[in-house]
Amino acid sequence: MGAPEGRVGVSRTAYLGLGANLGDRRGYLRDAIALLDAAAGVNVCRLSGVYETEPVGVTDQPKFLNQVVEIEIADEVTPRDLLALVKRIEIELGRQRRERWGPREIDIDILLIGEEPIREPDLQIPHPEMWERAFVMVPLADLAPEMRTPSGETVEEVAERLREAGGMHAEEA
Repeated sequence: MGAPEGRVGVSRTAYLGLGANLGDRRGYLRDAIALLDAAAGVNVCRLSGVYETEPVGVTDQPKFLNQVVEIEIADEVTPRDLLALVKRIEIELGRQRRERWGPREIDIDILLIGEEPIREPDLQIPHPEMWERAFVMVPLADLAPEMRTPSGETVEEVAERLREAGGMHAEEA
């Protein structure tokens, strides 16, 4: 469903980071995107490339597939609503809670919502670690290369620096 055809109203752009390293990794990404687009008040606009990445934190696990999704959310969809939606999608797709930074069927992180900074114990936007993570910045650069980071660099500049550190390559479509 997503946003109704011809909908007039206020919306905001948001970026979500998706990752999967168990089972049908590409299938989990595809299914998460379909469920996001089917949600009321959410319209999937653009998708980054898909990148295979080395795990961070707990390194003794399979490689991840990562992707960034640009969505438009209706004005009435709050950041808390979006958080609840992505958690529901993770559960629907069978995500099992394991150790922090451990393997997962699907992980969906809210990276940015418009210009809204949020600092709550369970919701931090922009995502606090995104600016130093290649698995976020490289796919985000596919969609928003000229966006400025808190350091004043463009997303593309940060992505290039992180890409040079290694551990990432684009997957075939």
